[in-house]
Amino acid sequence: MHMLRLRPLMTSILMAVSLLGTVLVLSPLPSAFAASNSFIAGHVYVLNNPAGPNSISAFNRFADGTLAFAGTTVIGGQGSGSGLGSQGSLILSPDRNWLFAVDAGSNQISVVAVDFRGNLTPVSVSSSGGVHPVSLTFSDNRLYVVNAGDSNHAGNVAGFRVLPNGKLKPIKGSTQPLSAANPAPAQVQADPTGDTLVVTEKSTNEIDSYQIRPEGSLSAPTFTPSTGDEPFGFAFSPVHPFQFIVSDAFGGAVNAGAMTSYRLHDSIVELEDGPVADQQTAPCWVVITSNGHFTYTSNTGSGSVSGYRIGQDGKLTLLPSTASTGSGSAPTEMALTGSSRFLYVLDSGTATLSAFQVQGDGSLAAVGLGSITLSTSITGLAVD
Repeated sequence: MHMLRLRPLMTSILMAVSLLGTVLVLSPLPSAFAASNSFIAGHVYVLNNPAGPNSISAFNRFADGTLAFAGTTVIGGQGSGSGLGSQGSLILSPDRNWLFAVDAGSNQISVVAVDFRGNLTPVSVSSSGGVHPVSLTFSDNRLYVVNAGDSNHAGNVAGFRVLPNGKLKPIKGSTQPLSAANPAPAQVQADPTGDTLVVTEKSTNEIDSYQIRPEGSLSAPTFTPSTGDEPFGFAFSPVHPFQFIVSDAFGGAVNAGAMTSYRLHDSIVELEDGPVADQQTAPCWVVITSNGHFTYTSNTGSGSVSGYRIGQDGKLTLLPSTASTGSGSAPTEMALTGSSRFLYVLDSGTATLSAFQVQGDGSLAAVGLGSITLSTSITGLAVD
């Protein structure tokens, strides 16, 4: 309860200080408050996923988008030691009180408490209900996971109720199959209304949808062929809750990547627009700004981020420029701040982070982060 009361208070103080700093910068009088960027505006969290005890590295995020390392917390499960090829392996609850992480090396899920300062406290480690968990989604105090499976175990989706103490309780009737035994699932996500669960499958080119019943159990899946090739990451629009945008990796074919817009109708996936090419290689991870106007995808094979304008009807228009994350960076997971002012990108190839300020026209301006060194097995990213 103390954390819930303090978060709005701290947010109000930070907003007030930021506004005060802006006024003083415009004033000719010198003031120590002019350096408003020194105040902590939020945090960035990275899932390290080493071969061994799994951990999360935390960074303080300042008002100008720069970061300062805050520490690393061992979270209880085991990492896999290599990338998971998925979006959503580390997620933050909407109230910012919990981080949820996959422990792909031990077939578990870790729950970590987050206080108002961004400090992390491991709370529980539970079975993922399958083998090789790769992606998570949170909806209405429920957590759903997609397990990729292995040569001896079929992949699946499974659901859990998140108890007040942070422990996970399996939801009866929430474990359901994917379209095949091992279809290389990339992401699981509940739509903003909490009515439908969606999974993308890379190797089968299927998009799976499950109705979420009132008690959290799931219906049998409906399998919809993807319009683009190799559907990977996706994001739901915050403005149009049944609209979601999917990246099409096209098997990593050079400059063949695209994005496709879909919508849900009675939990059935329907095409809106696309695939719309971005002339880049292997677009995989996806985010959408809070106003629903722009979507971005990280092009792992090109070392870049592409942006699209989203029309009211779901039509996608490629923005004229891409943002570079650097040679050999192999960008993967991305996350926007709550206001969508800054975009952070996990660069798996160089084991570091990139940051960009989102401009009014959707273009991205690079933010210098200085020297940041992360684990070479990094796989998940969350931002508050």
